[in-house]
Amino acid sequence: MSVLVAEGLGLRTRRGWVFRDVDLAVRSGDLVALTGPAGSGRTSLLLALAGHFRTSAGTRRLRGRAGIGLVPAINEPEPGLTAAEHLRERQLLLGRRDPVPLPVDGSTLGRDLTPYQRQRLMLALATIDEPELVVLDDADLGLSGAERAELWQALTDLAGRGYAVVATCREAPASAIEYALEGQR
Repeated sequence: MSVLVAEGLGLRTRRGWVFRDVDLAVRSGDLVALTGPAGSGRTSLLLALAGHFRTSAGTRRLRGRAGIGLVPAINEPEPGLTAAEHLRERQLLLGRRDPVPLPVDGSTLGRDLTPYQRQRLMLALATIDEPELVVLDDADLGLSGAERAELWQALTDLAGRGYAVVATCREAPASAIEYALEGQR
């Protein structure tokens, strides 16, 4: 059963189409990589699929909730909070008390996290309330080859636990279903 279905999804602005005619179905356990060059609409499509961005064409149906991981300039760690404080804050907001393992040193401030640590922390925060869909942006930006492999393994593991996972990147790993975007403006 599909967690997310997009049919003819599109976003048009005064400057033209950001993305259009997107047909996509994502099931529990799928790992989907939205690929394309900078400016191809990856981030806008990602946020639209998660229900956090309005579209101007087509339909989107999401069964359940979406957890938002790292989306630079939209959803990122607070610079002055430690990783442990981020976790406690999210748990308080959600009324959760169950232990959640931190994938990074809990005493590290948000401003001091490496790109890989930022991705892992935001991924952990996105999954606290066990959403059906998890999305994250720029899964390969600023990461070494080893860090990219570790992050994609973490995403593969999430999909293996039944989450539908959608990530944007420039180049998809073999473990992901690739949906390629072209700049449409």
